[in-house]
Amino acid sequence: MKTLCVIPARMASTRYPGKPLEPLLGHPLVLHVYDRCRLSSRLDQIVIATCDDAIRKACGAYGAEVVMTADTHPGCVDRTEEAVAKCAPDLEDDDLVLMVQGDEVLVSPQMIDDAIRVYEETRAVVVNIASRLYRTADHDDPNAVKVVAAPDGRALMFSRAAIPSRSRAKDTQVPMFQQTGIIAFQRSFLRTFGHLPQTPLEKIEKIDMLRTIEHGYPVRIVQTDVETIGVDTPADLARAEGVLRRDPWTARYLRTAGVSS
Repeated sequence: MKTLCVIPARMASTRYPGKPLEPLLGHPLVLHVYDRCRLSSRLDQIVIATCDDAIRKACGAYGAEVVMTADTHPGCVDRTEEAVAKCAPDLEDDDLVLMVQGDEVLVSPQMIDDAIRVYEETRAVVVNIASRLYRTADHDDPNAVKVVAAPDGRALMFSRAAIPSRSRAKDTQVPMFQQTGIIAFQRSFLRTFGHLPQTPLEKIEKIDMLRTIEHGYPVRIVQTDVETIGVDTPADLARAEGVLRRDPWTARYLRTAGVSS
């Protein structure tokens, strides 16, 4: 089985324009994600998919493989599908495409390995890492996509609203999880996803995995207690920089990159 990692990134983010090239510890956000993915031994190829020349130039100068995509995609999964068709047309139907969004700055080799392992064990068409939320403010934050799953790991709902509700959970500790942008796709299903029309909940919530659920395809959730931060605002960037400074993986790749943290 081959595993291709695609990192979609674009400058025209609705909530934080230009964020892929914003520096954390002197290193651009998207290149933190790229370097952290490189720490996994399970990936055969890593590609950055973008529609912006500024990202292409910065990442290409760093030595990363970059593929240019259209600027009309409604979501990052659609961008990933185009990138795969362009840079890896020979992938077999049961090969794996791991999408790691370009703002998932705390992605770790363990998360990547867990997603690949669960795919190998289950052959689920979609495997999505979900990280534990520890702060009420994050649970209430519409920038954080929450997810609830059945006991068998099947995703039941994604929402920017605070799910599950805390209003009736005073006597019960209900774990809260956020969807991460670390999603593994069976190659054949990713091709199918690219032909599925957008769905009502997807449009309302602006969460592309709802397209999968609304069309009747299961999403397998893999929970981790490790906190992640998707960078959607300058405040997220500052918070992520502090976590990166303490993270044991950071120094390993910043030394190679020639950056002093």
